[in-house]
Amino acid sequence: MPMTRSLRMGTPGIKVLMPALSPTMEEGNIVKWLKKEGETVTAGDALCEIETDKAVVTMESSDDGVLAKILVEEGSKNVRLGSLICLLVEEGQDWKQVEIPADGSDPSSLAPPAPVLTSTPAGPSVLFPPKLDREPGKLLVRLSPAARNIVETHGLDPSNITPSGPRGIFTKEDALKLLQEKHKGKPSELKPVVSPALPQPTAVPSASQATAVTSAYPRPAVPLVSTPGQPAAPGTFTEIPASNIRRVIAKRLTESKTTIPHAYAVADCDIDAILRLRKELAKDDIKVSVNDFIIKATAVTLKQMPDVNVTWDGEVCRQLHSIDISIAVATDRGLITPIIKDAAAKGIKEIAASAKALAKKARDGKLLPEEYQGGSFSISNLGMFGVNDFTAVINPPQACILAVGRARAELKIVEDEEGNEKLKQHQLMTVTLSSDGRVVDDGLASKFLETLKANIENPMRLALC
Repeated sequence: MPMTRSLRMGTPGIKVLMPALSPTMEEGNIVKWLKKEGETVTAGDALCEIETDKAVVTMESSDDGVLAKILVEEGSKNVRLGSLICLLVEEGQDWKQVEIPADGSDPSSLAPPAPVLTSTPAGPSVLFPPKLDREPGKLLVRLSPAARNIVETHGLDPSNITPSGPRGIFTKEDALKLLQEKHKGKPSELKPVVSPALPQPTAVPSASQATAVTSAYPRPAVPLVSTPGQPAAPGTFTEIPASNIRRVIAKRLTESKTTIPHAYAVADCDIDAILRLRKELAKDDIKVSVNDFIIKATAVTLKQMPDVNVTWDGEVCRQLHSIDISIAVATDRGLITPIIKDAAAKGIKEIAASAKALAKKARDGKLLPEEYQGGSFSISNLGMFGVNDFTAVINPPQACILAVGRARAELKIVEDEEGNEKLKQHQLMTVTLSSDGRVVDDGLASKFLETLKANIENPMRLALC
């Protein structure tokens, strides 16, 4: 945790800065302070919880002292790396007299705050009509009350003359001049209406209000009350602020799809043998899922084909010695991929326990950085949601990701012991491999998928590797 000492007069303070808690972290949110001002802090004590681009991580103190001043309150968002978040003082010193550095309240250290959307109490919502007059294809014109009356009475077009009033207002004199030219039968010279930039209306008229207005230049009306059950006016929306995790996911997915040449290969795997083995293990009170077998089969296949256990850093291809499987877990904050380390060396039961524990920590936002950073191969399983098959986006710098669909029953023609053909029901599962064509070519990807299919359909082979 970055810390420096203040040299200004007064009680000397120890600066505590926003640390980098993940390789891709650029800013963080202060979720909760775990210490209060005036409390003693020992090296290793938890100071606060910080939401990074990956998870909520506990920040620990690297020094002893007393928490003198919290400079970034709970709930603060988009706090940039290196920003001053609190001050410590040494034990025995007057923490209430700590000297706050000049940069302690520097607003430039924080990212611009997101627009705050206020909500009104429950009840009828009031919509105010815009004060600007607009007609399709016409420029915006602001009319004085007297000018509005003349324009509406005589059907004049105020966009045919340049307003002479202050701030571009179309005055009564402008309306009379336009009316005089109309009576003379002389078409006015079309001139662009130049008006200062005006703020956009803060509310959108409802559909019923829009139909009630028939004049091209309506007078300001009494605010209308929206009718319950009416559809929202076109163009209205609710802005949902994006968390750090959501922004990073959007950025990385865009980079992946625009910079990585994705190639896809699909295979249908017969999982009857896995289902039979699961039943046998259940008799001994060993509970494992089909996905646990998929993780183990993938790890074994990577061990058999190390050329696929690679990453690409933009310059060179790196073949990894450890087989670390990233498993995609959906959380309220977004998708995160905790890692089962050295999966090829683990048994099915150990993989099942690790996957369950990591998934719970991911959903609770309690993953440690080392539990989700890295990985050599990713697996995303949507079978539990009834999805037959799909294609997944590669998680760089990894070279591959496996998309797993649901198990489904299909009839297949087989031969019995006597050579007679008959129909038999099988449980099939579709897996789709997305691979980086720069390091895993089509031939290697096809061979990998063929080997993986064989390992899935013969799960007893997994115990031999």
